[in-house]
Amino acid sequence: MTTTSLKLPEHVKQLAMAAAKLQGVSPHAFMVEAIRAAAVAAEKRVAFVADALASRDETLESGEGYAAAEVHAYIRARASGEAVSKPKAKPWRD
Repeated sequence: MTTTSLKLPEHVKQLAMAAAKLQGVSPHAFMVEAIRAAAVAAEKRVAFVADALASRDETLESGEGYAAAEVHAYIRARASGEAVSKPKAKPWRD
């Protein structure tokens, strides 16, 4: 494991130390986990945005989409355990 120096404002250091104490871990372990979690979240956000842009491009290219009301009804039915058909994509361009 490599060593990295991290300069924190005193109030941030105190917050980290208090949070670490509440969680029963060392301040170092708390900061390592916080940095890991932030890095994973950043990676997930980049992937989410890339997927969203690809979906948008696909929708624009196909000219088809789903009615929100039909999608919502489908999700509610599935969440209730009902066997229900997926909504059908429809042209949205005139």
